[in-house]
Amino acid sequence: MKETPNDPMTGFRKKVWTALSIAALFIIIIWIIKISFNVLLLVLAGALIALYFHGLSGLLHRNLRLPEKISLLVSILGSFLLLFLFFWFAGDRVQQQFKDLGDTLPSAFENFKERLNESPAGREVMDRVSSGANTGKISSFIQSFFRSTFGVIGDIYVVLFLGIFFTASPSIYIDGMLKLVPPKAREEADKVVKKVGFTLTKWLKGQLFSMFVVFALTAIGLAIIGVPLWLVLSLIAGLLSFIPNFGPLIALIPAVLVGLMQSPTTALLIAGLYILVQALESNLIMPQIQKKLINMPPAVIILAQLFMGVLIGGWGLILATPLVAIIIVLVQELYIKKQEENE
Repeated sequence: MKETPNDPMTGFRKKVWTALSIAALFIIIIWIIKISFNVLLLVLAGALIALYFHGLSGLLHRNLRLPEKISLLVSILGSFLLLFLFFWFAGDRVQQQFKDLGDTLPSAFENFKERLNESPAGREVMDRVSSGANTGKISSFIQSFFRSTFGVIGDIYVVLFLGIFFTASPSIYIDGMLKLVPPKAREEADKVVKKVGFTLTKWLKGQLFSMFVVFALTAIGLAIIGVPLWLVLSLIAGLLSFIPNFGPLIALIPAVLVGLMQSPTTALLIAGLYILVQALESNLIMPQIQKKLINMPPAVIILAQLFMGVLIGGWGLILATPLVAIIIVLVQELYIKKQEENE
């Protein structure tokens, strides 16, 4: 029997095939995102570097009245020059302190275990931690945290090159992405992209300022306490403060272990210093920064960090916060505002 265009069964079959095709396409997209999510995180890291260069370029353009292209070139070359000068003048000292820290940490950890074994409660803790099951879990977690896409050095090279390419010609990539959007929605999509870029730029400025403050306060405090590795420990504290919640805790561990090599009192002073710096950063610095940003609930950030850290590794933990910021902006612009307009 020949099918006619007006045959109800023909229309039904077309709807079924259309639904199956959309479902198959959706599954394929989800599968591609799943297997390439690490690469997407590297793209996000490269975009953050580009936003840093453009943010610094805008600052130079507004204050020094330099042409935009000159400002962008100065921001890139100036950043690399400052980094080079830092390592030129302090590189030997930093390298030596990193080497000393690497030599000190194993003996500091052994010293910590010996002090724990001096008390019954400490021995109980050590027995539980050193059991085969817990050791395997800790080892598995460490391996997953340091998991990377192209190796640590390879990932850094990829992120730097992506950042430079995005900085050189951002319009090419933004316009190309907007062309994937239907013509009627391109104007709105452009607004959303600019809103995301604005939010990430503000967040990055605040985060960099916070990192500098944490580095400076930690360096001053450790130097006053008399910790020999104060420079490298304060650098670690400043860099890890880029990761909210978990970064300061990770930075605290080597500092306390080094302090224990001197005395328990020194270790307590170091712990108190790190807690004080974290309290100042959380209660005085970040609230002032957050006033100009979208509201990111702390519980949401922690949950995102836990999920991303377990599933993706180190990059997931580092980039969980900007990813949450992007998702919040998308939800606000594409859903909440539309709901409010329809009410």
